[in-house]
Amino acid sequence: MNNTLTAPILPNEIEWRVQSQTSTGKLIVVPYINNRCVMHRFDAAFGPENWTSEFREISNGFLCRLTVTVNKREVYREDGASKTNIEPEKGGISDAMKRAAVQFGLGRCLYDYPRVFIECEGKFIPDWAYEKLDKLVEWINDGKCNRDTIILKP
Repeated sequence: MNNTLTAPILPNEIEWRVQSQTSTGKLIVVPYINNRCVMHRFDAAFGPENWTSEFREISNGFLCRLTVTVNKREVYREDGASKTNIEPEKGGISDAMKRAAVQFGLGRCLYDYPRVFIECEGKFIPDWAYEKLDKLVEWINDGKCNRDTIILKP
């Protein structure tokens, strides 16, 4: 629909979270976009006045409808998400919006990212890893990553 939406996600648009920890202590981390990325990309693609978001509460979650105006025609996509454990309403609304944005192509590239492990102590992403994660994103965006698995070490 719009190259601005399907363009690779930049390092400053990506956040990382711990998905799980292996029995040997490695963290498995996954990338995601936040709602600021969705809003900035939709503003750039359509103009702030040419898109809207609507939310409806459903059983244990939310649906988001993103509507864009293209050539005087409205096009919408919907998707939903469950309430989250932390800040259930805000998290559920945010996740539903990100999922609806994926229906327009934003962030789909993240599904093709390699599995990322971090060798470290503890249960949180260490500070030293963020620079390496940013470099990994650049490497992926430049087409230089052809691996299924990446292990980051200090």
